[in-house]
Amino acid sequence: MKTHTRFQAAAGFVLVIFAQAAWAQSGGPGTPASAGQAAHHTASAASTAAAEMASGEVRRIDKSAGKLTLRHGEIKSLDMPPMTMVFQVVDATVLDRVKVGDKVRFRADQQGGAYRVIELQLAP
Repeated sequence: MKTHTRFQAAAGFVLVIFAQAAWAQSGGPGTPASAGQAAHHTASAASTAAAEMASGEVRRIDKSAGKLTLRHGEIKSLDMPPMTMVFQVVDATVLDRVKVGDKVRFRADQQGGAYRVIELQLAP
């Protein structure tokens, strides 16, 4: 019985050591990440951010209501298929930079039941 208990204790110790090593490699809290890891995470975040941008075409602009109608492709971040719909804009100055027919790239979210454009840029 003592051998079985010693084996369990040794196995538990080894498991803790491996878990700590894995945590340290992942850059867990309190563990400094190497410059290479930081660069990788920054590049990943940038590519994820670019991937979240949806494409669309401006169909209507309502400056007084702060709204923009877009015919857009799939918006993956909202699990939304392509369609034409009205968005509120977070930054009303965006409405001064676009005109009907412009091709745009944008990021949208949903807050309080309303869909909002939180970032918009003219498509190249």
